[in-house]
Amino acid sequence: MKGRRRRGWLQATRRRGLPGGARPAEMYGVCGCCGALRPRYKRLVDNIFPEDPEDGLVKTNMEKLTFYALSAPEKLDRIGAYLSERLIRDVGRHRYGYVCIAMEALDQLLMACHCQSINLFVESFLKMVAKLLESEKPNLQILGTNSFVKFANIEEDTPSYHRSYDFFVSRFSEMCHSSHDDTEIKTKIRMSGIKGLQGVVRKTVNDELQANIWDPQHMDKIVPSLLFNLQHIEEAESRSPSPLQAPEKEKENPAELAERCLRELLGRAAFGNIKNAIKPVLIHLDNHSLWEPKVFAIRCFKIIMYSIQLLSHLDANSRSAATVRAGIVEVLSEAAVIAATGSVGPTVLEMFNTLLRQLRLSIDYALTGSYDGAISLGTKIIKEHEERMFQEAVIKTIGSFASTLPTYQRSEVILFIMSKVPLPSLHHPMETGKTGENRNRLTQIMLLKSLLQVSTGFQCNNMMSALPSNFLDRLLSTALMEDAEIRLFVLEILISFIDRHGNRHKFSTISTLSDISVLKLKVDKCSRQDTVFMKKHSQQLYRHIYLSCKEESNIQKHYEALYGLLALISIELANEEVVVDLIRLVLAVQDVAQVNEENLPVYNRCALYALGAAYLNLISQLTTVPAFCQHIHEVIETRKKEAPYMLPEAVFVEKPRLSQNLDGVVIEFLFRQSKISEVLGGSGYNSDRLCLPYVPQLTDEDRLSKRKSIGETISLQVEVESRNSPEKEERVPAEEITYETLKKAIVDSGAVEEQERERRRQVVEKFQKAPFEEIAAHCGARASLLQSKLNQIFEITIRPPPSPSGTITAAYGQPQNHSIPVYEMKFPDLCVY
Repeated sequence: MKGRRRRGWLQATRRRGLPGGARPAEMYGVCGCCGALRPRYKRLVDNIFPEDPEDGLVKTNMEKLTFYALSAPEKLDRIGAYLSERLIRDVGRHRYGYVCIAMEALDQLLMACHCQSINLFVESFLKMVAKLLESEKPNLQILGTNSFVKFANIEEDTPSYHRSYDFFVSRFSEMCHSSHDDTEIKTKIRMSGIKGLQGVVRKTVNDELQANIWDPQHMDKIVPSLLFNLQHIEEAESRSPSPLQAPEKEKENPAELAERCLRELLGRAAFGNIKNAIKPVLIHLDNHSLWEPKVFAIRCFKIIMYSIQLLSHLDANSRSAATVRAGIVEVLSEAAVIAATGSVGPTVLEMFNTLLRQLRLSIDYALTGSYDGAISLGTKIIKEHEERMFQEAVIKTIGSFASTLPTYQRSEVILFIMSKVPLPSLHHPMETGKTGENRNRLTQIMLLKSLLQVSTGFQCNNMMSALPSNFLDRLLSTALMEDAEIRLFVLEILISFIDRHGNRHKFSTISTLSDISVLKLKVDKCSRQDTVFMKKHSQQLYRHIYLSCKEESNIQKHYEALYGLLALISIELANEEVVVDLIRLVLAVQDVAQVNEENLPVYNRCALYALGAAYLNLISQLTTVPAFCQHIHEVIETRKKEAPYMLPEAVFVEKPRLSQNLDGVVIEFLFRQSKISEVLGGSGYNSDRLCLPYVPQLTDEDRLSKRKSIGETISLQVEVESRNSPEKEERVPAEEITYETLKKAIVDSGAVEEQERERRRQVVEKFQKAPFEEIAAHCGARASLLQSKLNQIFEITIRPPPSPSGTITAAYGQPQNHSIPVYEMKFPDLCVY
């Protein structure tokens, strides 16, 4: 009866209620001691804990709790708060078994529930994880990390506006640097720290509402922690950084995990964020002096690839020791071996511009001997050999970068480098003085070396694209400089561009093979684009080859390069017209050695004879004209018996056998132009063109870029040929332009202007006051003079076809073609449109 009254009183109290939602004090006392009156979510939570923690989580009760959470998602926050309260209490009482059960329950609830109320539950979860990470017990730290990693892999359906991971970044970074006495426990803690950082990155990197993980305050903790573990690896363990080649081990170590995490971090970085990720790497390498030796630095940048920040770091260290700068550049070179597809980084030209700037700075350092341009007390003295080592490292790196680029980008780089080569020009004067000359020369050599590295292996089907006019003009003007080393680089660069089938090494030795089939040359038919290129640039190439042959400072390497260039043009770019012109060119080179107007040494003359013999032997077998081959073979055999000093086998050796008298060379030792034009004309080649001797057309640009050092007075010999009539040629004497001439021209410019104004005034006055008849007669006379001049020009320039009337006999009995000028020929009416 009393129990029934008690229940009635409770029901009445609940119905009446109290103001403000208050409950009587007795209510709490009853609920606190009576389990049946506790909220259902608390009873469900309490039921998952067994009496003995070693029995583990009560699975059936856990299923009930999960079902309740899914059925009433609004209770999730209360479930989480209550679980957090129990866990904190158990941690304080050192009841670690119940702590593990609570975390397991939280993990299962997280995996099962994806509702809008999950955010409030997550706050309780992160609070419990933070409590475990703050503990000094390694097992609790590892337990909290594992739960956080599971949470990081969950994709939440609703965004969070107020969640912060700053504590977790700091704590996980601290765990990565664990120095526990027990090695095994230390390894576990470090690995847990790395996994935790990986979880933070995964959770925040793609969520725009979260705090930006790429901020420097976070990256300065995450990246050094990963590098710290990556650096502490056994020295005996050397493996590729590629994840596909990672060895399978029974037990993963922190270094492997840190490497994988660093790859994932950089793989998720956008271009705007890569700066903050790379900067801590550079600072770490600087602080720990890891640029020299560079093993660890190379390993890092094989992982993170190259980026703009390493190049900027090279600029920042432009005054560091040459060995440090060389280490940075070599790291770039090693990293560039990996293909650049999909990698983050700057524009291509900016990359090469930075490297070329460092090259020029190194040249200045080597010349001045200090980083400040002047040696004073306390100035660090620069070692020249270290700067040379750095320069070679930069050139190697430029080649490594270029090898990863597609053809169109490599063409841009080639043009860019060539534009940086200092050339003597009226419009772009070079530095003067001895120091300026040395700087110009070293800069030219280093840039041409870089250009040679970029052009090596360059494959382009269209020579018009590979060697555009602006590039070819600058390159060939460089070929006319006095410096023998520069000329050799230019020849090698041309060979690299023209050789598209890998035939260059087959012509490294100059010889007169009786059968060139042993060379196994790869010959392809000249394409239409190559024909157009040769029509446009062939005479320019021939002229520079001819002038290069006449250089007194040539050595064996120059003649080998010239032979290789002639041979490759014959194989890659030759048609019948090109073959004829090349034969004329080589015969002209033979005349240079025979006439010797340049007063060349004996070795140079013998080398030119030998070069001509080797090339004509090659081209005769390529043309497969029997009579041509026979003539070349006869001359070579004659030279072998009586003049071996005119063959490459005797000249291009370590101790050449030379003749002291080359002035009386008999005609049997020479290749005769008349004979060659006769035998090739019978096989369809243009015999008229073959009969014409080759004469190069020298231009003012060639003269300007060729001679006179920059510090000397430049004196140009200007020769003007005027042809006033077809019967007479007059040569205007050369005018010497000196300083005095220029000064006089400037002083007299006022008088010249006054005379010009007076002449104009007289002309205007004449047309205003003279009678009409006088003006008409004056204009008619000028028109007649103009017509006569035009007739003379037509007679000179137009070569009309032979007349249909046949030939007539000249005064000396020789047949002569009778021709009619084109403008006087009468055509049928059908030809008129």
